[in-house]
Amino acid sequence: MSISIKTGEQIDGMRLAGRLASEVLDYLTPHVKAGVTTEELDRLAHDYIVNVQGAIPAPLNYAPPGYKPYPKSICTSINHVICHGIPNERPLKNGDILNIDVTIIKNGWHGDTSRMFIIGEGSIQAKRLCQITYEAMWRGILKVKPGARLGDIGHTIQVFAENAGYSVVREFCGHGIGTKFHEEPQVLHYGRPGTMEELQPGMTFTIEPMINAGRREIREMPDGWTIVTKDRSLSAQWEHTVLVTETGFEVLTMSAGYPPLPDFVKEALAANHPAS
Repeated sequence: MSISIKTGEQIDGMRLAGRLASEVLDYLTPHVKAGVTTEELDRLAHDYIVNVQGAIPAPLNYAPPGYKPYPKSICTSINHVICHGIPNERPLKNGDILNIDVTIIKNGWHGDTSRMFIIGEGSIQAKRLCQITYEAMWRGILKVKPGARLGDIGHTIQVFAENAGYSVVREFCGHGIGTKFHEEPQVLHYGRPGTMEELQPGMTFTIEPMINAGRREIREMPDGWTIVTKDRSLSAQWEHTVLVTETGFEVLTMSAGYPPLPDFVKEALAANHPAS
């Protein structure tokens, strides 16, 4: 399957879907606290996506080949869960870390994003893992421009995470996105610079590193979806949907309630777009 290049009108559709996906996380943020269940967060997200945004939760009943349909509208991955955690009745407790992954479909276009949340007072180690993962995602995003290679993104993320003492999950990666949830290309979060596909304006894909505090090996749970760290170490993930522009990149999954950008990102953006 070839990589789709989006036209101006298609990019507008992706912008709307991306912003709406981020706004779901804005809406959920005040509800993410000790005592709430991920089942309740899923219900809140579903109602908001369907009844307020007039959109469709893409994960609900999503069933790629070899999988049974995913039963919920969002993914909620707690502590040592790497990805695809299924919302349930377990209340969040002080010190937990939680990834909420949202993908919505609006007018046929997908917007896909995830954020980490620390419940109450997280440990120093948990806070550092979440912060390093956040910075790793942004360091990958800053590599996006026409003529760069996908390997440049993966290499930057891998070097940064491993230098911090962490490991990068290999079995799951970012992906092209548009009218389909998962399109070409695959966006690895490790690799060698100058390798893999060359980036072209109009490409849209996710960058979503999964970083483990311990070893990178994974284990799939019996439900067929939930992926955990084999050594039960903490895992964190952040995700954005990104557009390759004529001069660099545009993050499509930003919204009013998005967490503050790292200083190095602000500096890079200011250098590329100096005030006139």
